[in-house]
Amino acid sequence: MANELRPCPCDIGDRSDYGGRGQEVQVEHVKAYICKPPASTDKAVIVIHDIFGWQLPNTRYITDMLTTNGYIAICPDFFVGQEAWKPSNDWATFDDWLKTRNASKIDKEVDVVLKYLSEQCGAKKIGVIGFCWGGAAVHHLMLKNPHLKTGVSLYGVIRFFEDSSSLLHPTFFIFAEKDEYISMEQVKQLEQKLKQNCKVHYEVKVYPGQTHGFVHRKREDINPQDKLYIEEGRKDMINWLNKYL
Repeated sequence: MANELRPCPCDIGDRSDYGGRGQEVQVEHVKAYICKPPASTDKAVIVIHDIFGWQLPNTRYITDMLTTNGYIAICPDFFVGQEAWKPSNDWATFDDWLKTRNASKIDKEVDVVLKYLSEQCGAKKIGVIGFCWGGAAVHHLMLKNPHLKTGVSLYGVIRFFEDSSSLLHPTFFIFAEKDEYISMEQVKQLEQKLKQNCKVHYEVKVYPGQTHGFVHRKREDINPQDKLYIEEGRKDMINWLNKYL
Protein backbone atom coordinates (compact mmCIF):
# COMPACT_ATOMS: atom_id res chain seq x y z
CA MET A 1 0.00 0.00 0.00
CA ALA A 2 1.06 3.54 -0.61
CA ASN A 3 0.77 4.60 3.01
CA GLU A 4 0.70 2.04 5.80
CA LEU A 5 -0.26 4.61 8.46
CA ARG A 6 -3.32 5.55 6.49
CA PRO A 7 -4.29 2.43 4.58
CA CYS A 8 -7.00 4.15 2.54
CA PRO A 9 -6.51 7.67 1.17
CA CYS A 10 -10.25 8.00 0.50
CA ASP A 11 -10.71 11.67 1.12
CA ILE A 12 -14.45 12.39 0.95
CA GLY A 13 -13.61 15.15 -1.52
CA ASP A 14 -15.88 18.07 -2.31
CA ARG A 15 -19.01 16.96 -0.53
CA SER A 16 -22.00 18.15 -2.45
CA ASP A 17 -25.11 19.49 -0.74
CA TYR A 18 -27.17 17.98 -3.56
CA GLY A 19 -30.67 16.98 -2.48
CA GLY A 20 -31.60 14.42 -5.13
CA ARG A 21 -34.54 14.09 -7.52
CA GLY A 22 -35.42 10.50 -6.67
CA GLN A 23 -36.91 8.75 -3.68
CA GLU A 24 -35.91 6.19 -1.07
CA VAL A 25 -37.59 2.78 -1.25
CA GLN A 26 -37.43 -0.50 0.66
CA VAL A 27 -36.52 -3.47 -1.54
CA GLU A 28 -36.99 -6.55 0.67
CA HIS A 29 -34.16 -6.23 3.27
CA VAL A 30 -32.36 -3.44 1.39
CA LYS A 31 -32.99 0.31 1.43
CA ALA A 32 -32.33 2.04 -1.87
CA TYR A 33 -32.40 5.40 -3.61
CA ILE A 34 -34.13 5.25 -7.00
CA CYS A 35 -34.71 7.77 -9.76
CA LYS A 36 -36.78 7.15 -12.91
CA PRO A 37 -36.86 9.09 -16.19
CA PRO A 38 -40.12 10.71 -17.35
CA ALA A 39 -40.38 8.40 -20.38
CA SER A 40 -40.77 4.68 -19.73
CA THR A 41 -37.71 2.52 -20.42
CA ASP A 42 -36.62 -1.09 -20.00
CA LYS A 43 -33.01 -0.08 -19.28
CA ALA A 44 -31.69 0.25 -15.74
CA VAL A 45 -28.37 0.85 -13.99
CA ILE A 46 -27.43 -0.26 -10.48
CA VAL A 47 -25.10 2.25 -8.79
CA ILE A 48 -22.75 0.81 -6.16
CA HIS A 49 -21.58 3.37 -3.63
CA ASP A 50 -18.12 3.87 -2.17
CA ILE A 51 -17.08 3.49 1.49
CA PHE A 52 -19.06 6.64 2.36
CA GLY A 53 -22.33 4.83 1.70
CA TRP A 54 -25.53 5.06 -0.30
CA GLN A 55 -26.63 8.43 1.12
CA LEU A 56 -23.58 10.41 -0.04
CA PRO A 57 -25.02 13.33 -2.06
CA ASN A 58 -22.25 13.03 -4.67
CA THR A 59 -23.31 9.46 -5.48
CA ARG A 60 -26.97 10.46 -5.67
CA TYR A 61 -25.98 13.21 -8.09
CA ILE A 62 -24.42 10.59 -10.40
CA THR A 63 -27.49 8.35 -9.97
CA ASP A 64 -29.73 11.22 -11.10
CA MET A 65 -27.36 11.97 -13.97
CA LEU A 66 -27.96 8.44 -15.27
CA THR A 67 -31.69 9.13 -15.16
CA THR A 68 -31.29 12.34 -17.17
CA ASN A 69 -29.64 10.08 -19.76
CA GLY A 70 -32.74 7.88 -19.93
CA TYR A 71 -32.03 5.11 -17.41
CA ILE A 72 -33.87 3.90 -14.34
CA ALA A 73 -31.07 4.29 -11.78
CA ILE A 74 -30.96 2.71 -8.33
CA CYS A 75 -28.36 3.06 -5.57
CA PRO A 76 -28.99 0.39 -2.91
CA ASP A 77 -27.44 0.31 0.57
CA PHE A 78 -24.95 -2.48 0.05
CA PHE A 79 -23.80 -2.12 3.66
CA VAL A 80 -27.35 -3.24 4.59
CA GLY A 81 -27.77 -0.91 7.54
CA GLN A 82 -24.18 -1.07 8.77
CA GLU A 83 -22.63 2.37 9.16
CA ALA A 84 -20.81 3.92 6.25
CA TRP A 85 -17.26 5.15 6.81
CA LYS A 86 -17.03 8.67 8.19
CA PRO A 87 -14.12 11.04 7.45
CA SER A 88 -13.85 11.61 11.22
CA ASN A 89 -13.24 7.88 11.89
CA ASP A 90 -9.77 6.72 12.90
CA TRP A 91 -8.02 5.49 9.74
CA ALA A 92 -6.04 3.02 11.86
CA THR A 93 -9.30 1.05 12.26
CA PHE A 94 -10.11 1.07 8.53
CA ASP A 95 -8.89 -2.46 7.73
CA ASP A 96 -11.00 -3.95 10.53
CA TRP A 97 -14.01 -1.93 9.38
CA LEU A 98 -13.50 -3.14 5.81
CA LYS A 99 -13.45 -6.81 6.86
CA THR A 100 -17.13 -6.55 7.78
CA ARG A 101 -18.01 -5.01 4.42
CA ASN A 102 -16.75 -7.26 1.66
CA ALA A 103 -17.21 -5.94 -1.90
CA SER A 104 -17.46 -9.50 -3.22
CA LYS A 105 -20.22 -10.52 -0.78
CA ILE A 106 -23.08 -8.53 -2.29
CA ASP A 107 -24.69 -11.21 -4.46
CA LYS A 108 -27.77 -11.66 -2.28
CA GLU A 109 -28.51 -7.92 -2.35
CA VAL A 110 -27.86 -7.71 -6.11
CA ASP A 111 -30.33 -10.57 -6.75
CA VAL A 112 -32.99 -8.74 -4.71
CA VAL A 113 -32.42 -5.51 -6.65
CA LEU A 114 -32.42 -7.31 -10.04
CA LYS A 115 -35.76 -8.91 -9.16
CA TYR A 116 -37.19 -5.54 -8.12
CA LEU A 117 -35.99 -3.80 -11.31
CA SER A 118 -37.40 -6.57 -13.46
CA GLU A 119 -40.75 -7.09 -11.71
CA GLN A 120 -41.55 -3.60 -10.39
CA CYS A 121 -39.84 -1.35 -12.95
CA GLY A 122 -40.07 -3.41 -16.15
CA ALA A 123 -36.31 -3.45 -16.69
CA LYS A 124 -35.00 -5.98 -19.19
CA LYS A 125 -31.45 -4.69 -19.75
CA ILE A 126 -29.53 -3.95 -16.57
CA GLY A 127 -25.98 -2.67 -16.14
CA VAL A 128 -23.95 -1.67 -13.11
CA ILE A 129 -21.47 1.08 -12.20
CA GLY A 130 -19.52 1.52 -8.99
CA PHE A 131 -16.98 3.78 -7.33
CA CYS A 132 -13.94 2.78 -5.23
CA TRP A 133 -15.35 -0.02 -2.98
CA GLY A 134 -18.23 -0.15 -5.45
CA GLY A 135 -15.80 -0.34 -8.37
CA ALA A 136 -14.37 -3.52 -6.86
CA ALA A 137 -17.95 -4.80 -6.42
CA VAL A 138 -18.64 -4.16 -10.13
CA HIS A 139 -15.49 -6.09 -11.04
CA HIS A 140 -16.75 -9.01 -8.89
CA LEU A 141 -20.16 -8.94 -10.58
CA MET A 142 -18.65 -8.86 -14.06
CA LEU A 143 -16.78 -12.06 -13.14
CA LYS A 144 -19.75 -13.82 -11.52
CA ASN A 145 -23.24 -12.55 -12.35
CA PRO A 146 -24.82 -13.82 -15.60
CA HIS A 147 -27.85 -11.48 -15.46
CA LEU A 148 -26.12 -8.14 -15.96
CA LYS A 149 -25.35 -6.81 -19.43
CA THR A 150 -22.34 -4.58 -18.76
CA GLY A 151 -20.38 -2.75 -16.07
CA VAL A 152 -18.26 0.33 -15.43
CA SER A 153 -15.74 -0.01 -12.60
CA LEU A 154 -14.44 3.37 -11.45
CA TYR A 155 -11.16 3.13 -9.51
CA GLY A 156 -12.09 -0.28 -8.09
CA VAL A 157 -9.39 -1.92 -6.01
CA ILE A 158 -7.81 -4.63 -8.18
CA ARG A 159 -5.80 -6.38 -5.49
CA PHE A 160 -9.00 -7.91 -4.06
CA PHE A 161 -9.10 -10.40 -6.97
CA GLU A 162 -7.05 -13.47 -7.72
CA ASP A 163 -8.88 -14.06 -10.99
CA SER A 164 -9.45 -10.57 -12.37
CA SER A 165 -9.77 -11.31 -16.07
CA SER A 166 -12.46 -13.96 -16.79
CA LEU A 167 -15.13 -11.34 -17.43
CA LEU A 168 -18.63 -12.44 -18.48
CA HIS A 169 -19.73 -9.05 -19.86
CA PRO A 170 -18.24 -5.96 -21.55
CA THR A 171 -16.51 -3.95 -18.82
CA PHE A 172 -15.01 -0.48 -18.75
CA PHE A 173 -12.31 0.25 -16.15
CA ILE A 174 -11.63 3.87 -15.19
CA PHE A 175 -8.44 4.65 -13.26
CA ALA A 176 -6.68 7.80 -12.05
CA GLU A 177 -2.99 8.27 -12.87
CA LYS A 178 -2.16 9.71 -9.42
CA ASP A 179 -4.28 7.28 -7.39
CA GLU A 180 -2.60 6.70 -4.02
CA TYR A 181 -4.46 3.44 -3.51
CA ILE A 182 -4.25 1.75 -6.92
CA SER A 183 -0.78 1.81 -8.45
CA MET A 184 -0.18 2.04 -12.18
CA GLU A 185 1.73 -1.24 -11.83
CA GLN A 186 -1.51 -2.95 -10.69
CA VAL A 187 -3.36 -1.40 -13.63
CA LYS A 188 -0.70 -2.71 -16.06
CA GLN A 189 -0.96 -6.21 -14.57
CA LEU A 190 -4.74 -6.11 -14.94
CA GLU A 191 -4.39 -5.09 -18.60
CA GLN A 192 -1.94 -7.93 -19.26
CA LYS A 193 -4.27 -10.51 -17.70
CA LEU A 194 -7.26 -9.18 -19.64
CA LYS A 195 -5.27 -9.29 -22.87
CA GLN A 196 -4.33 -12.92 -22.24
CA ASN A 197 -7.63 -14.29 -20.91
CA CYS A 198 -10.61 -12.04 -21.53
CA LYS A 199 -13.15 -13.21 -24.11
CA VAL A 200 -15.46 -10.16 -24.03
CA HIS A 201 -14.93 -6.52 -24.93
CA TYR A 202 -13.20 -4.45 -22.26
CA GLU A 203 -11.43 -1.14 -21.99
CA VAL A 204 -8.97 0.19 -19.42
CA LYS A 205 -8.53 3.95 -19.38
CA VAL A 206 -6.21 6.02 -17.19
CA TYR A 207 -7.01 9.72 -16.77
CA PRO A 208 -3.85 11.89 -16.57
CA GLY A 209 -3.07 13.75 -13.37
CA GLN A 210 -6.24 12.59 -11.62
CA THR A 211 -6.56 11.24 -8.08
CA HIS A 212 -8.77 8.58 -6.50
CA GLY A 213 -12.45 9.51 -6.62
CA PHE A 214 -12.16 12.18 -9.32
CA VAL A 215 -15.31 11.28 -11.32
CA HIS A 216 -17.79 11.50 -8.47
CA ARG A 217 -16.06 13.19 -5.54
CA LYS A 218 -14.60 16.26 -7.24
CA ARG A 219 -16.71 19.27 -8.12
CA GLU A 220 -15.87 21.02 -11.37
CA ASP A 221 -16.44 24.48 -9.92
CA ILE A 222 -13.92 23.85 -7.11
CA ASN A 223 -11.37 22.04 -9.34
CA PRO A 224 -11.31 23.94 -12.66
CA GLN A 225 -7.98 22.30 -13.54
CA ASP A 226 -9.66 18.87 -13.37
CA LYS A 227 -12.97 19.83 -14.98
CA LEU A 228 -12.04 18.38 -18.37
CA TYR A 229 -11.25 14.94 -16.92
CA ILE A 230 -14.21 14.89 -14.51
CA GLU A 231 -16.54 15.57 -17.43
CA GLU A 232 -14.69 13.16 -19.73
CA GLY A 233 -14.93 10.34 -17.16
CA ARG A 234 -18.68 10.88 -16.77
CA LYS A 235 -19.22 11.09 -20.53
CA ASP A 236 -17.15 7.94 -21.15
CA MET A 237 -19.20 6.10 -18.51
CA ILE A 238 -22.51 7.14 -20.13
CA ASN A 239 -21.24 6.30 -23.64
CA TRP A 240 -20.23 2.81 -22.50
CA LEU A 241 -23.65 2.19 -20.97
CA ASN A 242 -25.37 3.54 -24.09
CA LYS A 243 -23.34 1.12 -26.21
CA TYR A 244 -24.16 -2.03 -24.25
CA LEU A 245 -27.63 -1.42 -22.78
